Amino acid sequence: MLNSGKRYNDLNVWLEARRLSKDIYSVTAEFPKEEQFGLINQMRRSAISIPSNIAEGCGRNYPKDSIQFFYIARGSIYELETQLYLRFDLEYIEDVKLNQLLILTETTRKLLSGFIKYYQQIK
Repeated sequence: MLNSGKRYNDLNVWLEARRLSKDIYSVTAEFPKEEQFGLINQMRRSAISIPSNIAEGCGRNYPKDSIQFFYIARGSIYELETQLYLRFDLEYIEDVKLNQLLILTETTRKLLSGFIKYYQQIK
């Protein structure tokens, strides 16, 4: 639990990461079936990793451990962003949807980066 008494599931960054995960699940449902164990699985795993690592980091007893999980979550955002571009390259997604997801990805990344800075200061 955070010092302020806030739980991880009250954090804007976690809520935004959850939203991103939901959107990724929805959009990957439209992929060709042959991608079920390829890009679909990888994108979903990356998306789920983001809020999961934020939650796990908030549950750690030592700030250094917490920060490490937040950095893992941020790495998963970059991984997901790359997978979105690959999806576009394979023509599984249109420009408009790609841009919507990239904006959500960027928003989540900025919130997480800000949260990491904040967390480093309060610990």
